[in-house]
Amino acid sequence: MNAIRADSAMTVQADLLDIASLPDLVNAALAWGGRLDVLVNNASTFYATPIGKIGEEAWDDLVGSNFKAPLFLSQEAAPHLHETSGSIVNIVDIHSQRPLRDHPVYSPAKAALAMLTRSLAKDLAPEVRVNGVSPGAILWPEDGMTEPVQQTILRQVPLERAGSPDDIAGCVLYLMRDATYVTGQIIVVDGGRSIGW
Repeated sequence: MNAIRADSAMTVQADLLDIASLPDLVNAALAWGGRLDVLVNNASTFYATPIGKIGEEAWDDLVGSNFKAPLFLSQEAAPHLHETSGSIVNIVDIHSQRPLRDHPVYSPAKAALAMLTRSLAKDLAPEVRVNGVSPGAILWPEDGMTEPVQQTILRQVPLERAGSPDDIAGCVLYLMRDATYVTGQIIVVDGGRSIGW
């Protein structure tokens, strides 16, 4: 981004599971940009936790990254978003509505994020809009999902293909910039998979 337009992007690193680090994260963004218009809660961990093998560390990690961090980061950012009539966009998951086998921690954590989206929309209105994007098959897991499994998933998608990160980014941009009368909504971007799955 900075190669296209100088000083248009900055990176700040923080451990989102460490709630005490979140004020510094928000303050760094404010120091750089002078204001805060949008928060996109996109950080997430995702892996299987079969029943009988769930440990507290996995619980803390999955619930922490997918629910706890978005809640506390939103809380930290809210006063600054209030000043700019800003918005929050949470990246949810289609499996917040339909559980994924062997993911009894991840799917409920994303379901909590979906409810958080609606709760914050009510609590932060009318100044701050809060919405969500719920992706379907966009990027395959890095742990080597087999081709037959991928094809099984794609047969459930009416558009007969996986989506791209640009599909998600476009929806986020719509919610941030154009959807000025939309709040408390979660838009599913899954090629139609959820309509008959």
